[in-house]
Amino acid sequence: MGTASFDHHFGISARVSEISRNLSPKLDFSSVKFPSRVEYCGLYLSPSSAVCSTSKEWRGQPNAVDESGEVGTPILDTIESPKHLKNLSSKELKQLAVEMRSELSTVMSKSKKAFKASLAVVELTVAIHYVFRSPVDKILWDVEEHTYPHKLITGRRSLVKMHRQTTDLSDSTRRSVSIYDPIGAGHGCNSISAGLGMAVARDIKGQRDRVVAVISNETTMAGQVYEAMGNAGYLDSNMIVILNDSRNSLHPKLEEAPETPINPLSTTLSKIQSSIFFRRFRELAKVLTKRIGRGMHEWAAKVDEYARGLLGPPGSTLFEELGLYYIGPVDGHNIEDLICVLKEVSSLDSSGPVLVHVITREDQVVEVERDQTPEVSNPLQEGIVDRRTLTDFFVEALVSEAERDDTVVAVHAGMGMEASLELFKNSFPDRFFDVGMAEQHAVTFSAGLSCGGLKPFCIIPSTFLQRAYDQVVHDVDRQKIPVRFVISSAGLVGSNGPTHCGAFDITFMSCLPNMVVMAPSDEVELVHMVATAAQIDDRPVCFRYPRGAVSRISNALRYGVPIELGKGRVLVEGKDIALLGYGSMVQNCLRAQSLLSKLGVEVTVADARFCKPLDIKLVRELCKNHSFLITIEEGSIGGFGSHVAQFLSLDGQLDAGIKWRPITLPDAYIERASPQVQLAQAGLSGNHIAATALSLLGRTLDALLLMC
Repeated sequence: MGTASFDHHFGISARVSEISRNLSPKLDFSSVKFPSRVEYCGLYLSPSSAVCSTSKEWRGQPNAVDESGEVGTPILDTIESPKHLKNLSSKELKQLAVEMRSELSTVMSKSKKAFKASLAVVELTVAIHYVFRSPVDKILWDVEEHTYPHKLITGRRSLVKMHRQTTDLSDSTRRSVSIYDPIGAGHGCNSISAGLGMAVARDIKGQRDRVVAVISNETTMAGQVYEAMGNAGYLDSNMIVILNDSRNSLHPKLEEAPETPINPLSTTLSKIQSSIFFRRFRELAKVLTKRIGRGMHEWAAKVDEYARGLLGPPGSTLFEELGLYYIGPVDGHNIEDLICVLKEVSSLDSSGPVLVHVITREDQVVEVERDQTPEVSNPLQEGIVDRRTLTDFFVEALVSEAERDDTVVAVHAGMGMEASLELFKNSFPDRFFDVGMAEQHAVTFSAGLSCGGLKPFCIIPSTFLQRAYDQVVHDVDRQKIPVRFVISSAGLVGSNGPTHCGAFDITFMSCLPNMVVMAPSDEVELVHMVATAAQIDDRPVCFRYPRGAVSRISNALRYGVPIELGKGRVLVEGKDIALLGYGSMVQNCLRAQSLLSKLGVEVTVADARFCKPLDIKLVRELCKNHSFLITIEEGSIGGFGSHVAQFLSLDGQLDAGIKWRPITLPDAYIERASPQVQLAQAGLSGNHIAATALSLLGRTLDALLLMC
């Protein structure tokens, strides 16, 4: 145990006693002096540490390239954990940020994954880990795309550098993968709620660690963020929320809003707001005005709110109303300013929740030389002339419907928007609504549009639709309101892994009494289903399709033809065994049929099209003409196969002797890998389907040979 003394820049002399890692330094104030002139540039954090300053940010020097062609990172090479940042000087911290950004830019140039969001928070990440004592202090990230700089300095640099060979980088979705990740960062908007829970648990257990939650512009569109803020303000637990504002505005219409200014005045005001003296003085003023009574406290609160609203950016008083003490804006690329503010914020106990508004930019990519190594050809991609996606075909079909019917509108929700949707947005700007990460609102908003006489297509990725399920049930299906749900990114999603995997939508949509549930097997069927959904006006309907490029481009249709509800189709006729595919898995059924035909097995391949209403006539015919039936879907247990099993049981088909086997996604989360590897792990590849058929036919050896 040691002691140290210091003089605060407001004239507060104190002695610091370091007791343990679980207890914050205890302040013994011996005297308080109020200087006539205040200066804000002399707060020394530690020997050889960063110094609080408003000087122009030093950007560092370009790194040398070694003999292997890799950019040199001498400081980053020494960082194996956050504790190694503590002894770096201000200049070294800035150079570290330069090296981290260079490394991430290099990885980005050699992979298909976007790192711009992470590049925007490099300095913020360095400052957070410099000030706080992770993993003792809990640091939570709201969006997974922001966590890569965090991984670089928390012992997982190798995962980042391996990203161009493998896609299993964002491993924080599995709890306890790293001691530096107290909870996984997934869809966003969970960090404040989880952080508040950790803060309350800390208070109950009598501990003194810090809790820091980093949120972003995108997540401020989600209602859970404000629910958590309101509860944090009510509980008044000590925690720090950092708003990473990479769009330079809190205005809902970003293109119309002025940029939040960062200048010496705003920086100085942020430092004043974060200082111990100012916050103690503010708390003292609250106590005094309450004692005076006669409305003095309410009047003073209004003056304080007006003054802070006048000096702060638009929307800043919202956080104050929710009970969070607002500080900002702060330049998110000035390490010295960040450290100065965060150090002050972390130094005061029992201050309640605090929000630090940090302005960052995502245009921080460092130009690097492209890897000249020739790419290895992928036989699975050979022969693909057009790399268009199913979303491209969907949007074109929707534009065609909108041209013929001026009541067709589109509502999009989720994290980010696919570029393909720009076609509809540009064609019909008044009939396109992107609500961001506000899926619950998107569903009920679509219900309102439908009640107003329009035909809304509510476009939400499968994994994000999960957050709006209550609205789907009560605001749409229970009332039979004709909302057309377009479920994109359905099934396995490759490098985005379990956080964005659309495994459950078939199950949770098909159990709703009034919902029409369908899935196209290819781009032509997708166009037809857009037309089908547009014609349904007495109940809700949904259809799903996977992400990725279309490997076999058919003659695309401009206008679809409505499909008869509950009507499937037979694509290939055989006599030995029947494969009943749903959605994109029909293509793998055709691949399995091709393999089996070479082994002398005659296979029927049918496209179910509909999970609900199920084509019971087609299922009866398959059972009548075959002894074996296999259902295949890229969804969880309880989906299409369960509906088929329910019918087979009630219709007596199982009693009649049909042997049925379902192939679904396994009852587990499938981690990041290439789409082909994921399908193989799930047992949904053409080879796996063919092997299942051979096993049913008693040809076990052939099945094993097929899998070798």
